[in-house]
Amino acid sequence: MKNLLKIFLIIIMMSSFVLSDEKIDIGIDERLGSVIPKDAMFFDEAGNEVLIGDLTSGPTVLTLVYYDCPGICNPLLFELSEVMNRSELEPGYDYNVVSISIDKYETPELASKKKKEFLSGFDKDISEDSWKFLTGNIENIKKVTESAGFYFKREGDELRHAGALIFIDGNGKICRYLFPSYSENYGYGILPFDFKMAILETSQGKEIPTIARVLRFCFSYDTEGQNYTLNFTRIFGIGILILAGIFFIIIKLKPKKEIVKAR
Repeated sequence: MKNLLKIFLIIIMMSSFVLSDEKIDIGIDERLGSVIPKDAMFFDEAGNEVLIGDLTSGPTVLTLVYYDCPGICNPLLFELSEVMNRSELEPGYDYNVVSISIDKYETPELASKKKKEFLSGFDKDISEDSWKFLTGNIENIKKVTESAGFYFKREGDELRHAGALIFIDGNGKICRYLFPSYSENYGYGILPFDFKMAILETSQGKEIPTIARVLRFCFSYDTEGQNYTLNFTRIFGIGILILAGIFFIIIKLKPKKEIVKAR
């Protein structure tokens, strides 16, 4: 029995090694429970200095984007505005939204333009203060992105990155990541129910992991296609590890069964 226990421990240790987090250059590594630095300073769309801590006093939806992005950012913000428009929860009352540009070269003027563009699409009246569009220097950008496990990389004039809605409670704690679904016919999508539940759970300070943590082991981020592709090497490796563990257990148990039969 002791030897069998040792085998199980070895398998667990090997699995932990294989499944351990790798350093990623581009993508999102969920940091549930991590606190966004309250002293991170940015400029809002009017050019005023603001601290993140002053904008996250209640449930907050954080998006890390850049406004001139030719890829996921604008579709993500558009879908966010759509789900906000359809949701029965009220921006400025039930939650706030903060969008931060990860491009150090973008300006409050561009942020203001983007804000007007997205707010103009709402069918209901919402407070302009309920959705902030921020810009800032790379030091403060890194403070936020690193605490959120958001990794991006500049390639020429573009920034390679992934996209998600990050839900923060009134203490600045990350409680939830919501990754939009995608289809070629309909583009990016966020279900109103998922959005509502994420807000309500965040208001209670609950930390809810997503299946993305498991999927990230099986998938690698493709910076060219800006999507995730199966990592067969990892899947094959863990499969071999599991089979080896089963094999050793069978070998260990077999002699005992034969002894019992002999008796």
